[in-house]
Amino acid sequence: MSKCLRLLVLLTLALAVVSKRAKKNVLFIMADDLRTSLGCYGDTLAKSPNIDQLASRSQSFLNAFAQQAVCAPSRTSMLTSRRPDTTRLYDFNSYWRTHAGNYTTMPQYFKSHRYFTASVGKIFHPGVPSNHSDDYPYSWSIPAYHPASFRYENKKVCKGEDGNLHANLLCAVNVTEQPEGTLPDLEVTDEALRLLKSRVNDDVPFFLAVGFHKPHIPFRIPQEYLSLYPLEQMTLVPDPDVPAKLPTVAYNPWMDLRKRDDVQKLNTSFPYGPIPKDFQLRIRQHYYAAVSYMDAQVGRLLCALDELGLANSTMVVFTSDHGWSLGEHGEWAKYSNFDVATRVPLIFYVPGVTSNDSLRDATFPFINVLVQSDLVFKNEQVIKNVVELLDVFPTVSHMAGLKAPKICPEVCFKEKLCTEGLDQTSTFTQGPEQRLPEALAFTQYPRPADTPQENSDLPDLKDITVMGYSMRSWDNRYTVWMSFYPKTFTVNATDVHGGEFYLYADDPTEDKNVYDEYIHGAMMRKMASLPPTASVPMRMRQQLLYLSAGRKTRRGQA
Repeated sequence: MSKCLRLLVLLTLALAVVSKRAKKNVLFIMADDLRTSLGCYGDTLAKSPNIDQLASRSQSFLNAFAQQAVCAPSRTSMLTSRRPDTTRLYDFNSYWRTHAGNYTTMPQYFKSHRYFTASVGKIFHPGVPSNHSDDYPYSWSIPAYHPASFRYENKKVCKGEDGNLHANLLCAVNVTEQPEGTLPDLEVTDEALRLLKSRVNDDVPFFLAVGFHKPHIPFRIPQEYLSLYPLEQMTLVPDPDVPAKLPTVAYNPWMDLRKRDDVQKLNTSFPYGPIPKDFQLRIRQHYYAAVSYMDAQVGRLLCALDELGLANSTMVVFTSDHGWSLGEHGEWAKYSNFDVATRVPLIFYVPGVTSNDSLRDATFPFINVLVQSDLVFKNEQVIKNVVELLDVFPTVSHMAGLKAPKICPEVCFKEKLCTEGLDQTSTFTQGPEQRLPEALAFTQYPRPADTPQENSDLPDLKDITVMGYSMRSWDNRYTVWMSFYPKTFTVNATDVHGGEFYLYADDPTEDKNVYDEYIHGAMMRKMASLPPTASVPMRMRQQLLYLSAGRKTRRGQA
């Protein structure tokens, strides 16, 4: 094929996508603490038929990564399309508009284009990170909705084996016995359905963001979902031990689990003491049950789109704020740079683009997960290249019929509207096997010290002394922990506290840290020489250049 002909074909494909980009409604669905434990991502244990059904009509990104594995920083990063170093939010104690820059958010961008925008449930992290208003009125046309029953989420509402109520991690309940007779995600779905119904005869397009609270802890879920995962069928992870060469600064001591009543009774030693195996199995059982409970709520939304006649005019995006460790590397919860904590599902359903079926064939029947389903999942529309949650804003904008924000300059604190991500629209016309070696995802995590502390999982800004910058490519993950100065938001690339390097060909679960073996190699020099179009954050590029020169650091040879 000649060069001119190839260009003509690519132009034709691009025009085909653009021609179908008349302004679409957007249903943006976000789970909380959801790793890729879904059937459509290859997890054979997970029962997620509704999300799987959505994925079968969608484009799924198999290697999508959050920018920081904790709620507020990740959500703020995705919704502004700026890295945590740009929002300057690494904890829960600041609001980016006054702390860093008056950045335009994704829903704000849609609102400025005359969309009706609404937030239901947990989209922005509530409280200080969103100015105690979920960024209203900037981002939303109406005040954000939060379920009344959420006020009981961390109260003593879990019936223990002693018959008393506790604030437990494991909290499968009889919903009718709960305060107000309901649960947060049930209320979230009800309110989202009400809003969808109100938009049916409205000519104004909508951007409806629906944030589910599960599978975030505590696992306060309807008890019937445990029946999907009999305890005798649950298994432990194959790598439950802390990797031998893991730098101590990298370890997450999962303090939020330790504070729960039922976990405290285990008297697990800090910071590495393992949770008893029988309790590990129960944690895994409850996590998967929480995923299925959340999946059922997604099914209710998808069913409503079909019943209300909105399925052929509404783009559906499904994702999560970050992943969650289920015992891998001796860790639980998030708070790390490992794949299990940073990798998330990312699914785009775009009517007329990802699915050309008729509306009748493209319906999304709500599947009751508690009933055996004969659904056979098949999805050939997958993208295996590495992408970031930063890419969501520009991609959703473009695919909905708006113009994607421009790429930010390297220093962009004064830029109100730009993206530090990439518009992935072109991938909607590419095959699943295309491999882009230069595609990278960057995550970071702060620590208060080189050794695990009680605030290691979520240190306040003033307590951060080390920042771990991590670069994920198709076949490896490279992480370096550098000195960080919270008063100036700067790092010392020459002061290395530890490093990690995992090669997936031999080590897909990131258990063999070969940082010391490869740090002088051609691999590091290759990464350091990546072109600016690779979107390598400035701090990581500086550090790679420094290391590739083979210079010494305070903690040894680099």
